[in-house]
Amino acid sequence: MGAGMAERLLDQGFTVDVWNRTPAATTRLAERGATAHGQAADAIRMADVVVTMLPTGDAVNDVMLRQNALAAMRQNGIWAQMGTIGVEATELMIKEVANIRPDVDFVDAPVSGTRDPARNGQLTILASGPDRARATAEPVFNALGQRVLWLGAAGLGMRLKLVLNTWLAFEVEAAAEASATAHRLGVPYSALLAAVQGGPLASGTALARLAKMEKSDHSTQFPLEWALKDLDLTAAASGPDAIPVATAIADRWRRLVREGYGRLDVSAARLGLTSDAGVTVAR
Repeated sequence: MGAGMAERLLDQGFTVDVWNRTPAATTRLAERGATAHGQAADAIRMADVVVTMLPTGDAVNDVMLRQNALAAMRQNGIWAQMGTIGVEATELMIKEVANIRPDVDFVDAPVSGTRDPARNGQLTILASGPDRARATAEPVFNALGQRVLWLGAAGLGMRLKLVLNTWLAFEVEAAAEASATAHRLGVPYSALLAAVQGGPLASGTALARLAKMEKSDHSTQFPLEWALKDLDLTAAASGPDAIPVATAIADRWRRLVREGYGRLDVSAARLGLTSDAGVTVAR
């Protein structure tokens, strides 16, 4: 996701400095015109807008606090935290920015979308933070997203993102179980697709995952292990009693992750439901 976003910003004419926890990952971006750095603090020192796209709150904490990247930000800069790190970690970052760098505006702006939408500027950005940050942040967000929703105080973006990813889990699991049921009952995929396509039962997301499941193509757009992480973050924030069915989905996906399927696409939720479900990773 981060690499796709950086490529998109380069294509849109932005000056982009990059850092990655795996240094080799910045090579292609440097070839495209980005300036790669060996230290996170060096990458963000002169930036008007700093974007973090990291998978967990611990990773954000390590980079921005333990590695002193937050302290290195320029005066009156904007930090757009765009990874899905959960409510607790987001609230911690809000407090740390207020304590360490009160001149920096923290914008909580997780995104809805996967790698291809990130590369093509088709994300939905769930922005929340100070109104004064909008004028500077919006050109970056508009380059990355087809929709930018400003929701209010920092923290609301992350809360909405967890709601949306819980909804996504239901759609993926629905596609997986419908596919498995159709197989058991002898219903051809073509008949299932004809029945739901263009009707009210399936979203574009569900149909896209259903197509991947039919081809056993689990090449990664959104890893299963990240989808599971987001369900766990939702349970931690809302309590498992609020999401009993989503908790059951998470338990099943956890078994698939333990079996080694976590880095496949979330369409790998189809695995384990019937014996015919296989894995083909398209390149």
